[in-house]
Amino acid sequence: MYSELPAVSIVRRLGDSPRQRGSMSGETCPDLFELSDGSFAVIGTDRTDDLDALLPADAARADYERIVVITRETLVRAKRDIPDV
Repeated sequence: MYSELPAVSIVRRLGDSPRQRGSMSGETCPDLFELSDGSFAVIGTDRTDDLDALLPADAARADYERIVVITRETLVRAKRDIPDV
């Protein structure tokens, strides 16, 4: 399914690196990236099984989508890098 998508690349990290946020290994922590097509990629913990039934009535998730959780600190530190438009 994903092979139908156009090729994209990571343009930049949003916010501080995991190491800057206190990860000792700096390798396996939540992260946010802007992609060359203008969308964003998120590395986080898959919590789909825990949260799917708790989604509001006006929210939906396709079978190929997952609910990914990142820490508040990750998003707050990325705020300065997230464009307004």
